[in-house]
Amino acid sequence: MLTERHQQLLRQSALPLTICVISLLLQLFEPDSILWSRYERAPIINHEWWRLLSGNFVHLGWEHLLMNLAGLILIWILLGRLLSPTQWLAVIVSSSLAVGLGLLAFNPQLEWYVGLSGMLHGMFVAGLINNIRRGYRLEWLLLIALTAKLIWEQVSGALPGSTELAGGTVIVDAHLYGAIAGLLVSVFIRPKIKQDLGLRT
Repeated sequence: MLTERHQQLLRQSALPLTICVISLLLQLFEPDSILWSRYERAPIINHEWWRLLSGNFVHLGWEHLLMNLAGLILIWILLGRLLSPTQWLAVIVSSSLAVGLGLLAFNPQLEWYVGLSGMLHGMFVAGLINNIRRGYRLEWLLLIALTAKLIWEQVSGALPGSTELAGGTVIVDAHLYGAIAGLLVSVFIRPKIKQDLGLRT
């Protein structure tokens, strides 16, 4: 029988576990799953709106998927306890939709896109800002580093080696749109106080 602590941990981890399961299942059934779920401009314009969200959960291949899931797990280990499941859901949905809507509005030349990385940037920004608002300072360094990365990508393109790791072209604008969404959503999130988390100052 699960203890209360284990039940709480399971509830807190339900969202990343769900994302992992959905992404793994979609990868198992590729290429068919990619064809009906990836962000693709022409079908979206023809009212296949679900692609704005589902495109975040399909990938170029197993390497791309495992890299993104590793990023998700790392973010969750570092920041997962800082927001409630409802708050994280708001961040995840908003960041995912921002990627799709941003590409649709500002990247008309882009025919299709897949991957979690834009959403992960939104999660990372929201988690860092939440921690900064709770009084921590180290997160400023991480936020500055992430901002520098986004600026680099806008000026010079993808970071060296990232295209090889992903197994295809890295759409850096997706990272920017996701990060902006994470920033905007964090404005409406009430940060947990340290006592809520059982922390000591």
